[in-house]
Amino acid sequence: MRTQRTFLLLYISIITFGLVLNLKHSLFHSKTLIPSLLIPRASAFVPTLVTPKMMDPDLSKSWLLRSNSAIGIHEAWKLSQGDKRIVVAIIDTGVDLNHSDLKENFWHNPKEIPNNGLDDDHNGLIDDILGWDFVHNTATPYDEHGHGTHVTGIIGAVKGNGIGISGICPYVSLMILKYYAPNSSGRKNLENTVRAFQYAIDNGAHIINYSGGGAEYSKEEHDMIVKAQEKGILVVAAAGNEKNNADEIAYYPASYDLDNIISVAALQKDGTLVHSSNFGVTRIDVAAPGYQIYSTLPNNQYGMMTGTSQATAVVTGIAALTLSKYGKLPATKIKELILASVNPMLSLKAKIKSGGSVNALTSLERADHETKNTF
Repeated sequence: MRTQRTFLLLYISIITFGLVLNLKHSLFHSKTLIPSLLIPRASAFVPTLVTPKMMDPDLSKSWLLRSNSAIGIHEAWKLSQGDKRIVVAIIDTGVDLNHSDLKENFWHNPKEIPNNGLDDDHNGLIDDILGWDFVHNTATPYDEHGHGTHVTGIIGAVKGNGIGISGICPYVSLMILKYYAPNSSGRKNLENTVRAFQYAIDNGAHIINYSGGGAEYSKEEHDMIVKAQEKGILVVAAAGNEKNNADEIAYYPASYDLDNIISVAALQKDGTLVHSSNFGVTRIDVAAPGYQIYSTLPNNQYGMMTGTSQATAVVTGIAALTLSKYGKLPATKIKELILASVNPMLSLKAKIKSGGSVNALTSLERADHETKNTF
């Protein structure tokens, strides 16, 4: 049985009307299922390369997105800014459905006619246009928590709209699947998670982001991720925030030994692990920036959060960028490219499998080399 046991202590700065409000916020991370990357093999996508008409005013507030970013994002954007045909499912606490920096990138169910009160695609869900709220069983997966909106912005906030920030992959389709209810049992949250993964698999997700987890092994969870693997879906999963060696104390789903999972630890600005981040040279694949990451929050706000949840979203964004430019590459190859293209760091050598921090530019360059020499 899945129990509620894992909490992440976050410091959030919410920016609103020019004021900065510092809040001490306790975020629950519940165990999860996360599928992996489904990739078309016949032909590559054509990447979107757009010169934005307006700058995003808050880019400088995010150390992740500055011109000297450790992940090489500005140079990577010269190669790919994404493709709206790439579908990223975000299984989390929902999203601010009216956020001006997100709504343009929401996925729309092509099989469903909006607001006609009918189950057009015959999946048992009425008017599931943007995804689904599995907590309340409604078509409006609104975020009452904040976590899901923050993660979503890191992955795919709109670029060049003169508002806020940009996501790592600013041209993408974001499928919103809400599974978490703070007052529900761990078992109920798990059931919602399984349903959310099934929905993502059935509705064409290429990548699924799961910024959560827990200590209990779940056969249901494991088998669902295997099913996702069979569909070619990439799972990006948080390493967890317990300061544990995951090789000794497992954290699932990141610790499942499956080829379609990328497990992600969190880095500070100085290249060392965030003090709360789990680690493990066998079970944790890569590290990514996860300290005081500036992103979207509910009610058209922005703020900072810290943790492996944020680091996981960074890796999901890089995977989506890479897939959008080189759609021929299978999911396992995308994972291989991301692990092989890290910036090696002595501080991580004995901490995680790849021994380094992710780099968007190098991942794209390696993918270009692989494509030229393989296809």
